[in-house]
Amino acid sequence: MKFCRLFVFALFVGLALETVAGDDSPGHRDAQLKTESAKVLEPPALSTGPATAGRRVAVHAPEFADTDVVHHVYLPDNWRPDGPPLPIIFEYTGNRHPPTGSTGDPKDAVLGFGISGGRFIWVTLPYIDHSGQRNAPNWWGDIDATVHYAKLNVPRIIRRFNADPDAVFLCGFSRGAIGVSMIGLHDDEIAGLWTAFATHDHFDGVRQWRGTDWGSPLADYRKEAIRRVKRAGNRPWLVSQNGNIDLTRDFLQASLPQTDHFTFLPVNTRDALGEFPNALAKAAHTDAWLLKPSRYRTSVWNWVNDVLNPTD
Repeated sequence: MKFCRLFVFALFVGLALETVAGDDSPGHRDAQLKTESAKVLEPPALSTGPATAGRRVAVHAPEFADTDVVHHVYLPDNWRPDGPPLPIIFEYTGNRHPPTGSTGDPKDAVLGFGISGGRFIWVTLPYIDHSGQRNAPNWWGDIDATVHYAKLNVPRIIRRFNADPDAVFLCGFSRGAIGVSMIGLHDDEIAGLWTAFATHDHFDGVRQWRGTDWGSPLADYRKEAIRRVKRAGNRPWLVSQNGNIDLTRDFLQASLPQTDHFTFLPVNTRDALGEFPNALAKAAHTDAWLLKPSRYRTSVWNWVNDVLNPTD
């Protein structure tokens, strides 16, 4: 009789531990990126109607229901409303810049889709125009409104789509790479939303931006940029750059007490995508380089997998 009670107790404990282990990161296992994949990713087209698995839709936040301000949500094929929580990646895109093909419109961003291999919930966030009526195609628009939008909607989106609050990535290309800090680390409240960061082409504080009231003179800009970057603490941060990444690495290593949490990845987008223009990109300054298999994409996906399942 005593043996039976011990057996039942052991069985109960074993099942309980199995349940806890299964709840720890089931979505992480489902979202693991197959780094050896030769698949060319095809960003999902915008659909109308509600967000469902395999579709990307434009969403009006309730506070902007009567405006043209929208964010975009993609739910991967493996998403289920009552399924295991999946990682989620939020993105800020680049400026409108016709010579490189950048439209400045969040609907045309692809960096977050490439980083996540289409396996995460993917959300492109807007910059709010000073009018409060539309997305800003260049720089930050109303920076306070842009920050407030993220503070309000990021937690709402995580809850609405059952995302994993412990696997929240923030990424950005060009303007968006600076915006990861300028917006995403604007203050302690918004900085606390993210688990990991990824930036491509530019970095907050590395060079001055003449004609702006925030990016010049360089000494003042750098002081504020470092204040923002420090809000990330030691959370993982992938810094990639088409071409030479030394300026960014040197800036961070000279400005921070330690940079072990940064992964620096120089990228040759011509090597990744071929000569420009091509079917995926107009110029080398592009966020589309992760759509095709390359040694650079393999490095990024290995970094993502390490963030999701760190080994101590």
